[in-house]
Amino acid sequence: MGSRLAVRRRIAAALIAGATIATATGTASADSPNAAETEFPQARPAPDGSRLTGVTPVDDRRYLLEVRSAAMDRTIRLQVIRPADTGIPAPTLYLLDGAEDGDTPHGVKTWESTTDLIPFTADKHVNVVTVIDGAYSYYTDWRDDDPVLGRNRWQTFLTEELPPVLDSAFGATGRNAIAGLSMSATSVLQLAESAPDRYRSVGSFSGCNDLDDPVCAAAVQGVLMLGKADPDNMWGPVGGPEWTDHNPATPANLEKLRGVNVVFATGNGALGKHDTAAAGNDPVRLGHQIIQGGGPEETLVGESNHRVQQRMSQLNIPATFLFAPAGTHSWPYWQDDLHAAWPSFAASLDIPVTGTP
Repeated sequence: MGSRLAVRRRIAAALIAGATIATATGTASADSPNAAETEFPQARPAPDGSRLTGVTPVDDRRYLLEVRSAAMDRTIRLQVIRPADTGIPAPTLYLLDGAEDGDTPHGVKTWESTTDLIPFTADKHVNVVTVIDGAYSYYTDWRDDDPVLGRNRWQTFLTEELPPVLDSAFGATGRNAIAGLSMSATSVLQLAESAPDRYRSVGSFSGCNDLDDPVCAAAVQGVLMLGKADPDNMWGPVGGPEWTDHNPATPANLEKLRGVNVVFATGNGALGKHDTAAAGNDPVRLGHQIIQGGGPEETLVGESNHRVQQRMSQLNIPATFLFAPAGTHSWPYWQDDLHAAWPSFAASLDIPVTGTP
């Protein structure tokens, strides 16, 4: 049992992104008087009562938001980047983090703080929403409350509660895309399959996506144990019916992605262009990136996605698969993946790749 646990922990650790970088300054407060009403007076609650409760402007395009989730009975923190022209309705891109990203005891790492997301989206006509909370949760609805992670109803929050609140606040078009990395690369597929009409594009970057594979199942369990959660509280014991229901790579679930623009991207664990001192990494960050992101783990992720590719081909379900010839399980490659996926995302959202419609 001890060796099995060690293997699970090793695999899970390698499926978690690298360095710790400080996020944007400022914190949202649900107690700020009339903050939500002042910045987004048009915001409306979701049908179940979930609502925008806190808004803190960061600059002229960026905000820290708090949204109260009725399903989880707690407040969820978000970061938002608005398009330059808010007078024209824009679609929304949701970005989810990895297991130990967001706001955790290991520091704050998000798409905004760890990639070039802010300058990259400066000329994109899209609302960008990154979720700060949700570490170790797999962004799914858990079967049972957990003593450490509490109540997790992330699928309900992300697909039912949050979109109507933000769409009303932003005057959005209702067209959505979603992307995730590592842990959440699996989650975004599950979310899209649970709500087939919610997302026009899905980006799964470095996800161990075939949960019938014992290695992928062990990685999921390892992530939960790193978060000190009881793995059985999520979908019950491994191999049970709820695991099959949540496996995004079953033929029945893959069918739900038919007609959705789906982009899969993985490396292979070999050191690549971002894994050198010349890439501009400081030595500590580079060492962390190579130790946690290198080796056979990203190879296993790649093999998982090759199986998904074969299955989708057999089902005649179109998708894009980007298999890099080298690259570790780390943020610089996920930044590249988002850049590569964006043109197809923009097309699905009915906006130009750059500029205002």
